[in-house]
Amino acid sequence: MMRRRTTLLTSCTALALALGATACGGGGPVSAGGGDKALSGQTVTVAGVWSGSEQKNFQKVLDAFGEKTGAKTSFVSTGDNVSTVVGSKIEGGNAPDVVMVPQVGVLQQFARKGWLKPLSKATQNTVDTNFASVWKKYGSVDGTLYGLYFKAAHKSTVWYSPDALTQAGVKPPTTYDAMLKAGRTVSDSGLAAFSVAGQDGWTLTDWFENIYLSQAGPEKYDALAAHKLKWTDASVVSALSTLGKLFKDKQLIAGGQKGALNTDFPGSVEKVFGPEPEAGMVYEGDFVAGVAKDQFGKAIGKDANFFPFPAVDGGKAPVVSGGDAAVALKDGKNQKGAQALLDYLATPEAAAVWAKAGGFLSPNKKLDLASYGDEITRATAKSLVGAGDSVRFDMSDQAPAAFGGTKGAGEWKLLQDFLRDPSDPKGTAAGLEAAAAKAYKG
Repeated sequence: MMRRRTTLLTSCTALALALGATACGGGGPVSAGGGDKALSGQTVTVAGVWSGSEQKNFQKVLDAFGEKTGAKTSFVSTGDNVSTVVGSKIEGGNAPDVVMVPQVGVLQQFARKGWLKPLSKATQNTVDTNFASVWKKYGSVDGTLYGLYFKAAHKSTVWYSPDALTQAGVKPPTTYDAMLKAGRTVSDSGLAAFSVAGQDGWTLTDWFENIYLSQAGPEKYDALAAHKLKWTDASVVSALSTLGKLFKDKQLIAGGQKGALNTDFPGSVEKVFGPEPEAGMVYEGDFVAGVAKDQFGKAIGKDANFFPFPAVDGGKAPVVSGGDAAVALKDGKNQKGAQALLDYLATPEAAAVWAKAGGFLSPNKKLDLASYGDEITRATAKSLVGAGDSVRFDMSDQAPAAFGGTKGAGEWKLLQDFLRDPSDPKGTAAGLEAAAAKAYKG
């Protein structure tokens, strides 16, 4: 299975808002491992998609775990194909003890193949105390809790140039229609309103998901995500029509539809925060800040800021998330060490290590927001945690890869076609349903 966009982009998150701080972890002993070096001489192996600075920051968390328990840790980066790599390691008798799983669909796949051990009672109790129940839902398969969500992404943030909005005389909007109106005012002042990364189909699914969650509500969102509701439903057509208001307005999109289809995600950020700005706003997740800061030298909160994705048609403002869940493999050689690590990762102490290092959001509601290194990250984390059970996991990351996570196919391609020509929402909905029906049967 392809690693899909939430984790393709968590490599951007590693850049986000990093202030270069390090952390050594705090708090009490790990309940499953104890503070008495109970795992001295043992090695816990961990596999995950992270590399580069993300891997380095996660290693700080593993080092803090080692300080508490005496365990050594070994991290293996799987690259994009986590499912294939982990499967081959299991077959070769070299299964890791813990895997950081990047999507709900992958977690479900692992569980149904019989690869996973349920979380221990101690870890489940910690999850019950420290996390909104929605995270337990996304970590469970057929009523059994396997996954602990350690790292999250907030995908309901619209990033903007404060200078561009000030020059246009507009303030951050709170409704979708007000956002389009503000965008037209920005456009009148000389910049396009939005930079849209249409070359990357996953960004278009994120646009749709935020609109759909707010406009149709969480129950229908859940039903559509599970394909219990058809994509031809009137609610889908309505959401596409709402999205089409933006797509068909050449005044709102930098370079028009053709320009958007030739703009990838990093390029979309550059069009707002680069040396020659072409637009005032760009929608995407919290990881936009990392690109703005590290590639274009923008001070987050001063040169780049965000407002929450606005409410649509009187609905609630949406909070769409993604994330990485820790799971223990049945074939791992160090079961005690695996459970001890999962128990540790469920604590605010573990989350604080990476929060202080930067490029990280935690769904753990017991994590002190002061652990984050700057006000913008704190605001993003507060929004994510504050949304509680109304948070919804990225819909296309819950879908089979053939529909929700494959370049040039399924939802990605159909929404790119819709961006190119948004005149027929019903036709697009029918195409989405045909592709979904095929993928969910497969």
